[in-house]
Amino acid sequence: MPKFLIQATYTAEGSKGLLKDGGSGRRAAVDQVVTGLGGKVEAMYFTFGEDDTMIIVDFPDAVSMAAVSLAVKATGGLRTRATPLLTVEDIDEAARREVGFRAPGG
Repeated sequence: MPKFLIQATYTAEGSKGLLKDGGSGRRAAVDQVVTGLGGKVEAMYFTFGEDDTMIIVDFPDAVSMAAVSLAVKATGGLRTRATPLLTVEDIDEAARREVGFRAPGG
């Protein structure tokens, strides 16, 4: 299953919800959304700094990740970004593939 790193920042309204629900409440909400699309939450952490939370998830496909991203962003409670995570073996396979690329102007 494809793995993704989700980095999220709460808006003012989202922060109010976090204060009301607590971290455990938000984790339960994340679990419900992810498992509802056939995925699994590998880890969820709250952070300081640029992002408020980081979540590592497995989804059956990228379309499932896109569906979650759209639904979450539509609430206005969070700003999110999702980054596909590749294993060492994925990179080994990519390195073996022949790619015909011509540099601009080359």
